[in-house]
Amino acid sequence: MSAAPPAEREAPVSRTPGETGIWIFVLGDMVVFAVCFVVLAVTYAHDRAAYAADQQALHLGLGIVNTVVLVTTSLTMALAVRAARLARPRTAVRLVVATMAGAVVFAAVKVVEYTDLVVAGHTARSDDFFLYYFCFTGLHLLHVVIGLAVLGGVLRIVRRPVLGRADLSLVESGASYWHMVDLLWLVLFGLLYTLG
Repeated sequence: MSAAPPAEREAPVSRTPGETGIWIFVLGDMVVFAVCFVVLAVTYAHDRAAYAADQQALHLGLGIVNTVVLVTTSLTMALAVRAARLARPRTAVRLVVATMAGAVVFAAVKVVEYTDLVVAGHTARSDDFFLYYFCFTGLHLLHVVIGLAVLGGVLRIVRRPVLGRADLSLVESGASYWHMVDLLWLVLFGLLYTLG
């Protein structure tokens, strides 16, 4: 009597992670930030010496800390999605909490940096560089705060012992938003702290 042939495995279905709506939002948001990036590039091209002088007042070390924090949170968020897909809720919860903790650290470091700049006399009224610095990094910080709320929703989902396809799609959407926040910071960091 011959053994039955092994069951054929289903081929993985290729799909875009998350909901379609999140990708529309992410692309729209990226367009808004692209305009911000162009404004910074034009400001730099208009008066490189003034831009470089103002840039010296920024805290490069704090900018690097925040960059490392956000890149790390992108990793923890990606691992959280993986854990959710593998039905490992405890691991997913820990990783989402780690991502949220990183977001709080980022915001706290940014508040310290803002405070130092204002105390040193650098405000949004100082000149174009600092106007754009506070506006664009403030807009990004708002995205981080919104991201904390999004991650809170993701945390509620990954705590469930069993996740359906719709649940996983929401987790992926939250992760997609968070990765956008990280990407935007990487570009802002390059333009504000290191350009020139």
